Amino acid sequence: MSNNTENKFEAINPIGWAKPTGYNNGMLAKNGSILFIAGQIAWDKDKNLVSSEFSLQFDQALSNVIEIAKAAGGQATDIGKLTIYVTDKEQYIAEIKAVGAAYRKHMGKHFPAMALIEVKALLEPGAKVEIEAMAVI
Repeated sequence: MSNNTENKFEAINPIGWAKPTGYNNGMLAKNGSILFIAGQIAWDKDKNLVSSEFSLQFDQALSNVIEIAKAAGGQATDIGKLTIYVTDKEQYIAEIKAVGAAYRKHMGKHFPAMALIEVKALLEPGAKVEIEAMAVI
């Protein structure tokens, strides 16, 4: 996967702050159009949840986000911000190796600004993770 982050974004990490690991505190878009990607869950193309397993849901939800970026003419490295909603952060932590593998499969070494938020529930019954994004295309 090519990494063109330096062409579209400037990583913003204030001087004197500890270096973030696996994300940037901010991503400044240099040019292009902003794409807002609605929260995606682990639906396949027919709106069926792919699995009840957390890491497999994460993998599919992130794949769906990237497919939307591609449909707009972009790619994973055009994503400047991810917001990840989970129904159980302990499950996220317990499956962090599988989640990390899924992340690298789709995003490579591209680390946009990110937030992880634990929520009581998601709209779709059985959904354990939802990911929304902003990209510059």
